[in-house]
Amino acid sequence: MKTQPKYSPELRERAIRMVYEQREQHDSQWAAIESVAGKIGCTPQTLSHWIRKAEVKAGPDATAAEIRVKELERENRELRRANEILKLASAFFAQAELDRRLK
Repeated sequence: MKTQPKYSPELRERAIRMVYEQREQHDSQWAAIESVAGKIGCTPQTLSHWIRKAEVKAGPDATAAEIRVKELERENRELRRANEILKLASAFFAQAELDRRLK
């Protein structure tokens, strides 16, 4: 039986981004990982594993900046899709309101 993951994919992506953002503020990447892990409530080893998986997924020669760009592009696509859905929904409800007033 497969169990549902404890942490959502959105939380994982956000935690990885936080590590990359805070890397300059700490002496090492591990220190940044420990800091972020304490904030989101997971172990540093778990967060380190998520980062390694993201780097592998992004490609062998990907840098932290390239990984961040890919994540932002993915988020941008999702937001554009959501905006399009909201525009269509608002147009639908505006038309329904006009039709209701005419009756």
